[in-house]
Amino acid sequence: MFGLEFLTSIVQNFGYLGFFLVGFLSSFTLFIPSPAFIVVFLSAPFFDPLLLGIAAGFGSAVGEMTGYIVGYGIEKLAERKKRKIKKDIMKIDKLFKRYHPDAVIFAFSALPLLPIDAIGIFCGAIGYSKKRFFFFVLIGKLIKFIALAYLGFYGVGVVLGWL
Repeated sequence: MFGLEFLTSIVQNFGYLGFFLVGFLSSFTLFIPSPAFIVVFLSAPFFDPLLLGIAAGFGSAVGEMTGYIVGYGIEKLAERKKRKIKKDIMKIDKLFKRYHPDAVIFAFSALPLLPIDAIGIFCGAIGYSKKRFFFFVLIGKLIKFIALAYLGFYGVGVVLGWL
């Protein structure tokens, strides 16, 4: 949806605010990947990697709230429309709470390639605390993007040397 050139131009025009926007846009879209990781990795040698990771991580955490909001809407619709859907959601909710939901949210937001969008939709649907959801997503995203920025800061030269 958002191409590499578009995201790169945002960073070039807005600096650290651009990284916030890149993170936001990469997480705002549900189940549609974006090249935000590439932009952060390749831009890292030209910026402070800690600030870059914080900006992109915050933007990404804010963008993940889209899934939560969609799930919350689904829950409200299920409340009005079909009681069976509500019962199924409650069964899954009990199972989710048994497996340390904060740790699940953190892991899905910190580790690459895990579908945090699905977790966000689910958390919204079961009425999980939006503050707790945002907090654990934020911590995970900050760790992920700061690590990615430092990998780019120290590793772009190595990667380009291989090419």
